[in-house]
Amino acid sequence: MIGKAIAAWGTQFRSRGLLPAILMNVSQLLAFARAFRYRLLYGRSILASVFAMQGGSTIEIFNKRARCRVGRFVFMRKNISIRLDDEGQLTLGDHVFINDNCTINCALRVSIGEYTKIAPNVCINDHDHNFRGDAEGHLLKGEVVIGSNVWIGTGSIILRDTVIGDNAVIAAGSIVKGYVPSDTLFMNKREKHFSAISRASEEEAVRAPAKGAEAI
Repeated sequence: MIGKAIAAWGTQFRSRGLLPAILMNVSQLLAFARAFRYRLLYGRSILASVFAMQGGSTIEIFNKRARCRVGRFVFMRKNISIRLDDEGQLTLGDHVFINDNCTINCALRVSIGEYTKIAPNVCINDHDHNFRGDAEGHLLKGEVVIGSNVWIGTGSIILRDTVIGDNAVIAAGSIVKGYVPSDTLFMNKREKHFSAISRASEEEAVRAPAKGAEAI
């Protein structure tokens, strides 16, 4: 095991250069230390082995019944916000990778399968605010289940009551609610519209208020 680690470091030093490789490894060690600090802070509320959180990333647990289960070698990049409340149950499978500036808000259940990769600026919510204020309470809760080896593209929003099957790909900028079958590419339909703008039409638009004023 130690021999393999030394060989891997040697490869990094040759391919990246000595200083970049050292800085990268120091950054990773700090990320593992940061994650360990959160495990100590929340005790049994975080069930995990070895995972990493880079600078600016946070885990907030606001209820003693909430649980965050983190698999082996989960890696969270910078400025990730994870929040659990009520009886929220968050599960991150082994080797899940979460890129910069993502948010996960869990009040019921969010499950992300092993080897899933999440691109920057993705938002995952298992609840909505109940703006109607009826008897169901201030939150409308559902579940979010994301399978294994899923790729979620940049800027996607995953809403409550969503199931994404294994090996699915969510295109960048998608809004997902409902069922996405395994081994499929999901994207929201986008249509582009172009309208010609002439100088004459711009001048007519500028004169229009004046004509209206004369009529008054």
